[in-house]
Amino acid sequence: MCGIIGYIGEKPVVPVLIDGLRRLEYRGYDSAGVALVRNGDVEVRRSAGKLARLEEALADQPVDGDYGLGHTRWATHGRPTEENAHPHRDCTGRIVVVHNGIIENYLQLKLELEDQGHRFETETDTEIVAHLVEREMRDDGLEQAVRRALTHVRGLFGMVLLAADDPHKLVAVRNGPPIVVGMGDREFLVASDVPAVLSYTRDVVFLGDEEMAVVTRDGVTFTDFTGAPVETTTQRIAWDPVMAEKAGYKHFMLKEIFEQPWAIQETVLGRGSLQSGQVFLGELEISNDRLQAVDRIVILACGTSWHAALVGKFLIERLVGVPVEVDYGSEYRYRDPIVASTTLAVVITQSGETADTLAALREARGKGAMSIAICNVVGSMATREADGTVYTHAGPEIGVASTKAFTSQLVALHLLALYLAQVRGALPPETALRHLTELNQVPRLIEQTLKCDEAIQAIAQRFYAHRNFLFLGRGINYPIALEGALKLKEISYIHAEGYPAGEMKHGPIALIDEQMPVVALLPAGQVFEKMAANLQEAKARGGAVIALTDDSQHDIENLIDRDRDALITVPASSPLITPIVMVVPLQLLAYHISVRRGCDVDQPRNLAKSVTVE
Repeated sequence: MCGIIGYIGEKPVVPVLIDGLRRLEYRGYDSAGVALVRNGDVEVRRSAGKLARLEEALADQPVDGDYGLGHTRWATHGRPTEENAHPHRDCTGRIVVVHNGIIENYLQLKLELEDQGHRFETETDTEIVAHLVEREMRDDGLEQAVRRALTHVRGLFGMVLLAADDPHKLVAVRNGPPIVVGMGDREFLVASDVPAVLSYTRDVVFLGDEEMAVVTRDGVTFTDFTGAPVETTTQRIAWDPVMAEKAGYKHFMLKEIFEQPWAIQETVLGRGSLQSGQVFLGELEISNDRLQAVDRIVILACGTSWHAALVGKFLIERLVGVPVEVDYGSEYRYRDPIVASTTLAVVITQSGETADTLAALREARGKGAMSIAICNVVGSMATREADGTVYTHAGPEIGVASTKAFTSQLVALHLLALYLAQVRGALPPETALRHLTELNQVPRLIEQTLKCDEAIQAIAQRFYAHRNFLFLGRGINYPIALEGALKLKEISYIHAEGYPAGEMKHGPIALIDEQMPVVALLPAGQVFEKMAANLQEAKARGGAVIALTDDSQHDIENLIDRDRDALITVPASSPLITPIVMVVPLQLLAYHISVRRGCDVDQPRNLAKSVTVE
């Protein structure tokens, strides 16, 4: 959510901070600010609104410094105003903090500090941290004051602080939301996500929970909150900074939709033999004996990843023959779930830092389950806490609405299902080889599917003014109907609902009229005729239909009224591959409708890329 950047080095500080904040814009924010220290004085510039407003403030009142902090805020406590924008200071103005997260006991602490004479300038929970550190400052350094202050704080937070009276030092702490330290050559960066540091270094350390980094120009020391040293591993990030740029596309989301053939290929590459049909998941690191003992699987995720989990249920039950339960990460730990040592918990998280999913992972592991993370970020919290990991290789995804991360998750789930089937002897080798061959053909299928972009632009022009949509699918594709509806609502602000098509008559059919387009997924297969019947039921009630089918279904032409309806055709694929192919046109439909409506595609209102607080 909130974006954090800190820099100590030899480069001019303000351009580094602004560049870092710009690369964190995708996280969603409503205000921005910077704080710099020069010759022992602290200068702060803040503004409500987008980063351009902060740049205007810096142009009106230029500032420079030897080192500094930057922040983009997503409001939790206090309105999105310049006054509430970070960075925040103490009474002296010489201690500065930027923060991502929530201080749960802030009101109690604020009243206590006010009784002690501290004066507060904002409505935020963050400001109390600066005052707590002010109260705890001694001659033993900023890091010790921060440690003492944190003993009074309850909540989840990622924070970076500086103090003019303990110069040339940044102190970063983590308990929940991510903090990454960029390790350069006599320059060091602290940020809330990797893209902010990639222009300067690809060598990073991810802080763990209840860990602290003390950053100076001479290096970085890592400890826990008590001051005990902790061992860290420097990760080499393979992403090129250029990968995080738009590369000529109008929006990051469109770029990432068109990157899906590459992202899927990278996720499949090297993980299966097209001679033997064997699947190789070297990073899984769970013994075959333990996997053979699994008698139940629970998949935990949030948002788009939850839709991937629903597809995963179909894949695993079909290929492995083990019962699968799918649960929301945000709900799982609140119902005292039943877990045994033979339960396998699979968590799906693009960032590896989603707070609710991490909490669900900890709940399952705490009750004895073995665990696997499907994740896109090497070294993130989920990958460190799970027993094993299946990495997606989608590269950085900047657009808030997930596209290539989702399809890469579907591929990773398919690989995991084949691997579990292999370990448990659930599939003959020739059947596994067929599935693996089909997976390796997906990048080509997506390349062909993307050719429908121009046709979808024309459809978007016809339907963008509608205020309600219904998405229908059956079997393994009903989660794709849910995902299509989510994509449309989150970036275009149109009300959209996804349903298993068989449920249409159990309520949603009451909503269908001339103003309610129905998006129907009709791939070839055993439910095609049932879906065609659902399509006819929608048309009989006046609903215009956007039918999505494959090029093997020529009879669909007879069901479509070209004056009122629309048809999108994709390449035919095997039943377990269709979700990956079918979702791409729905991503494009949401994108082009959003553009037509003048919405901010990459940074939709009220949303954040990575929800790192509950």
